[in-house]
Amino acid sequence: MDKVKRFDCDLFVSMSFDQIMKEELFSIPDFGTINCHSGKLPMYRGRNILNWVLINGEDEFGITVHYIDKGIDTGDIICQETFEIYLSDNYKSILEKTYINCPLVLIKAINLIYDGNVKRIPQKSISLEGLYCSRRISGDEMINWNQSSSDIFNFIRALVDPGPFATANLNGNELKIIEAELVPDAPSYKGIPGSILCKDNAGFLVKTKDSYIRITLWNCSIDPLTGMRFK
Repeated sequence: MDKVKRFDCDLFVSMSFDQIMKEELFSIPDFGTINCHSGKLPMYRGRNILNWVLINGEDEFGITVHYIDKGIDTGDIICQETFEIYLSDNYKSILEKTYINCPLVLIKAINLIYDGNVKRIPQKSISLEGLYCSRRISGDEMINWNQSSSDIFNFIRALVDPGPFATANLNGNELKIIEAELVPDAPSYKGIPGSILCKDNAGFLVKTKDSYIRITLWNCSIDPLTGMRFK
């Protein structure tokens, strides 16, 4: 604390810092401490936000700069921008969008503070409770085939590189799913979720809770249809 105080800073800036700051630290600068968060606050507080927005099938994500207070991502908003999520997007593509836009939103917030033009927006004026996301851990990458095709599609694209990839078990072997696609006009019917139905030139079809989904790119030495090892 003594070392930090000796810098005599006007403002502290947090960028993807994974620890909770105590008041004795974030209250040191005259202009406080701000945080750049890749979530549309007060929704999507917490961890691994970009994975969660895709898993939840959102059509946009946000970047928010806010003051740090005693809560977790609960401080007053300084500025916020939202970005559309397209069906072709995945974790890698929206992560690249944050790399480009986080610095732009952050410098906009700093300039507002510098010019004395901040109009603080209390997060409770938007939502009293907001939404919190938990940190994703090892094992969370396993696919639950007893979900809808759209939910599984979103789950797969949420975990692509640099994530761990959505994973299935095939005869005791891990199958890393890299790409999948929804099948237009696929019929809705009951069956056994997780069953491999057929193979075609584009990949192979897997039964889901409501229909089926096409797996188009995967990483495994096992042929998904026959269970035999590739040479």
